[in-house]
Amino acid sequence: MKIKSVILALSIVPFLFSCKDDDNGPSTGQGINDSFSTSVQSWKGDFADYPKDADAFYELKYSHEKLPAPLDQASKGIFISGNNHSDDLFMFMKKKVSGLTPNQTYRMKISIELASNASNVPGAGGSPGTSVYVKAGMSIKEPVKVLDSRNYYIMNIDKGHQSQGGADAVVLGNADNGSGKQEYSLIRRSGEFTGKADENGEAWVMVGTDSAFEATTALYYTKVEASFTAVKQ
Repeated sequence: MKIKSVILALSIVPFLFSCKDDDNGPSTGQGINDSFSTSVQSWKGDFADYPKDADAFYELKYSHEKLPAPLDQASKGIFISGNNHSDDLFMFMKKKVSGLTPNQTYRMKISIELASNASNVPGAGGSPGTSVYVKAGMSIKEPVKVLDSRNYYIMNIDKGHQSQGGADAVVLGNADNGSGKQEYSLIRRSGEFTGKADENGEAWVMVGTDSAFEATTALYYTKVEASFTAVKQ
């Protein structure tokens, strides 16, 4: 009986370690199912399409905060906000996925839940709802902002421009909450993107908004779900 107990205990140990929630590590396996009610789940945020040393002027903010009323304030989301003085502010977050097949092409199905207080009403440069475009993509290269010759931050990947997608991102919709009110409500945006894993079976997933609305956009991401299906080569 003692031998059987030891064998059983040893067999449980790897399972316990595999279920550990490491908030500092990459997502493993072939999917993402992240809720941000208590943690940012290793997602990192940043901004692009604005001048160097203008973070304060653009009022850029990325944090983990309680959801605003009338939503459940006992729950949290990833808050991302910026004042679009450039008429082209890109606000994004990213996460590395591992456990994929090296050099394999995948079709990623992604669904994003976020809280928006923007609706389809007139605004500076466009509507605060329908002129803020929600995007998602997958790339081998880590999405980061880089300085161009104008001392202007741009993305190192092709995420497209405002309502247009690019080689590394597609448009899922916009930030219009559909209520006609400037009150936070949950919306969901979904779509598909085809990308490739690197030689280590890893890839970066990115979600964000590309804005033509020349004022403040403030959003709370609450969930990101993604599945990866291998594409025959």
